[in-house]
Amino acid sequence: MKKHVFVATLAAAAALLAGCGVAETAVVTAAQAEAAVEDAKQAKETQAKIEAGVADAQQVAAENRAAAEEAGQ
Repeated sequence: MKKHVFVATLAAAAALLAGCGVAETAVVTAAQAEAAVEDAKQAKETQAKIEAGVADAQQVAAENRAAAEEAGQ
């Protein structure tokens, strides 16, 4: 919701400034900001997947150690 308000505000500002280079700059800046937000979101999703994979690997390793200890006794 906040992103849409931000983009709408920038679009309104761009409309007010139409006819000068500032309008184009505002639109480009808004697009870059939106892309940066999406990149950050994807990075957080990737980090969560990696952390889940590490946790799974640690669990499997712990189970393997326990099984090895059990077999050694």
